[in-house]
Formats: sequence, structure tokens, C-alpha cells
Amino acid sequence: MTTVAETTALCLCALCWTWLATGRAIAADVVDVGSRRELLVDRFLIDKLENASLQMHPPTQAGTALIFDKPWEGRYCGYVTVIEDGGTYRMYYRGLPEAKPDGSTFEVTCMAESPDGITWTKPKLGLFEAGGSRDNNVVLHGHAPCSHNFSPFIDTRPGVAAAERFKAVGGTMKTGLIPFVSADGIRWKKLQDKPILTEGALDSQNVIFWSRPEQCYVCYFRSWSGGGYKGIRTISRCTSKDFLEWSKPLAMTFGDTPMEHLYTNQTRPYFRADHLYVAVCARFMPGRKVLTDDQIKALGIQGQYGNDCSDAVLLTSRGGNRYDRTFMESFIRPGCGLSNWNSRTNYPAYGVIKTGPDEMSIYVQKGYGQPTHHLVRYALRLDGFASVSAPYRGGQMITKPLTFTGKMLEINYATSAAGGIRVEIQDAAGKPIPGYALADAIEIIGDEIERVVAWKGGADLGKLAGNPVRLRFVMKDADLFSIRFR
Repeated sequence: MTTVAETTALCLCALCWTWLATGRAIAADVVDVGSRRELLVDRFLIDKLENASLQMHPPTQAGTALIFDKPWEGRYCGYVTVIEDGGTYRMYYRGLPEAKPDGSTFEVTCMAESPDGITWTKPKLGLFEAGGSRDNNVVLHGHAPCSHNFSPFIDTRPGVAAAERFKAVGGTMKTGLIPFVSADGIRWKKLQDKPILTEGALDSQNVIFWSRPEQCYVCYFRSWSGGGYKGIRTISRCTSKDFLEWSKPLAMTFGDTPMEHLYTNQTRPYFRADHLYVAVCARFMPGRKVLTDDQIKALGIQGQYGNDCSDAVLLTSRGGNRYDRTFMESFIRPGCGLSNWNSRTNYPAYGVIKTGPDEMSIYVQKGYGQPTHHLVRYALRLDGFASVSAPYRGGQMITKPLTFTGKMLEINYATSAAGGIRVEIQDAAGKPIPGYALADAIEIIGDEIERVVAWKGGADLGKLAGNPVRLRFVMKDADLFSIRFR
């Protein structure tokens, strides 16, 4: 027979084990955000949403950026890459005035420049003859098939040689991806004749960057779900420590969302938070014909480029072979006008860049295969791909337990004149921390890219740094785009 003392001891022991198990569970689930900027584009930080939701924010058209009107450019220009280098912006793209097989000798690689990412000019480089003249903006010619999809990047790996600071790859499944290097992004040479990658379809835009968080080069490229050219156009990735020797490709996964034809992936680290990769992909709808034969003829579309349609979708990744498809809806719709509804138009350029104090831009091809082929700039606020959004009647978001470094909490937000945001800091179990409870919070009203959160006792959070906490955002008619401790 168990005595009262023994029963009490057993109960206390069981309670201790419960506390220990709960503590271990909390510790295992704590997210260390350090002083990184975290965008609200997925559910990485979100534990609970009550009368609030994740909302995507499509960008708005901001005018024509470039017209492909030179004799060596034309209606089949494609695979645009945009790079920012110390205040100078460069744009690279395929020039092809007539429909030719992939990798033909008719393809060239062109370049445009800009001081701000808004106004673009085509420099007269004099490097190669094209269109009967050397008075052109061609940076690569005579390296078929590499101009078909030549896609440069700036190599940010520590210690990279100055002569190889710019790198690029181009090629097809037949040749593999051939590596190129450049000191200035204008004069290019082959790094070697041997391809660095040979697996995959490779006929689309193949994008590479140095990943600081993963400490390796990462390549995202076209593959097919059924292998070869069978199944659905999708994306694979592989990695390298030295840019020359690469791992076996892994197919990207998309959670529990349905597969769709993704023609280009355009995956790149976000320039304000490089641990988050943002992909503005071309979603291709083969055989989804919108235009009539008469409309195709009137638009001057040649061949089979009137039989499909496409738009752009938003994907994100935090490394590895997983994309988060938080939003299945179109990020950039084709838009009004029949010229936006033919095959292979609406393809996004590779690269999201800052074009103002509170603005970033994305570029999209319009009128592919038509005499009016051009590039359009789309603008959105910094960090503004998506937000946690609450309506007028109010809502809230509670984060997972997290640890941070720094002394202040900074948010990127927008409210209406009637709306507002208050922030409560809780312990890992969800209990408000004295001095940081909702009743202590100073309401935030306005629209700012960087706003420091404060309470009645001030904004200093230094004493909480390193300890697991939760953030509770109580919101009314407001959007929260990103947070950062500093």
C-alpha cells in the first residue's frame, strides 16, 4: 500500500518530469533570429494568426525600362539578368532578332547600364561586330551556344580573385554549362572549355550565386519531373565549394502544393536578408491559348508563340532543396492588352534591386515574339513581397519562441489613419513580460520602412537578448512586412 508521502513524492516527480519535458520542447522549437531581418513571406516565425492572414502584395507597373529595338536585339531577346555593383546597375540579355534554334550562332549577349535602375542606356562598346557594325552593346559573341542563356553574377565569396569577380554560365543540355569570368562585367573569357554542369535540361536560365549562409555556390536550373523533356518543367539545384566541381542535382520540392510548369526560376538571396532566397518565377501554361488566330496575326506573332500564356509567381527558400509556395496566386498577372497573352511573354528578369530609399524593382519582358518587344519595370516597397495583414476589426499574430541579439526591435509596417500596431513581448510559455505587456506598448501608427518599437519604459530590450521570447503583434487595419532586432 502506497503511503500519502510516497504518493506526494511520485506526483512531484511526475510534475518535474513534465516541466523538464516542456522545457526541452520549448528549447527545441526556439528560433534563433540573431539580428537578421525576417520577412513575413512564409510561416517561418508564425505560431498563431487570429483574424489576420499572410497577404501577398503584387508590384505595380512603373514604366518601360528598355526597348529591344537594335538590329541585333529584337523580338526574341530573353533571359534578362540585372546586377547592382557599387551604385552602377547592369542588365544582360540575349539578342536574337529572328527565331532560331537554341544556341545558334545568331545569338549574342547584350548589356545595358543605369545609374539608378530606372533609366537605362545601351553603351557603345566596340567589342564585337553585330548587325554589320561594332558600334553596339554586345559583350559576348562567337561562343555559341552560351549566349542563348548567358547569366552573370557577382561572386561575393571571400578571397575571390579580382579577375574573376564576375562569373557567368551559359549553354544547353547538349554542351553543358560553360563557365566564364570577368574583372569588370564587360570583357568576358572562358574559365575552361570543360562544362561544370551536364545534368538537367539547362536550356532555360541557369542561375548561380555564392550563398553566405550555406557557405557554397548554389545553382538553380531547369529540369523535368519525368527526366529528359518529359513531365512538368520544374527546378533542381546543386552546390559547389569551388565553382568547378558540383554535387549531384536534387529536385526542388514545393511542400504540399501542386506542381506547375516553371519556365525560369530566378532564385537569388534577398539583398536585405541574404539568408532568404526569393524567386520570381515564370509560370508557363502550355497549350492554354487565349488569342485567336486573327489576333495572333494582327500582333505580328510568328511561329507557335501564340498558343500558350504565362505569368509570374512568388516562391521563397531558406536553403536546401525546398521552396515555400506560400501563395499559389499570380504575383504579376499578364495585364490588360492582347499583347500580354501570347507564349513566353511576362517572363521576369533575374534580380530584384533597390531603386529608391523605400523602393525596389523587378523587371518583366512584355510582347515576346512581337515587333514591340520591351522590358517593363515593376516597383514595390522594400521587404514588400508579402505581409501579415489585419482588417479594421483587428487581429493578431504570435510568433514562435525566438532568441535575438541587439537592444531594439525594428519593424517595416503600414497602417491606415484609423489603424495601429501594438507589440507585446511574452516569455516562451506565452506569459507577458512585465514592462513589455500590451498595456505598456506604445501604439504605432503610420507607414515606415524602419520604425523602432517602444513601450512606456522605453525601447531597450537588451536585458531580454538571448532569452526565448514570443512577440505578440496586435493589429488593426495594418500590415507588417518585416522585423529585425538591432
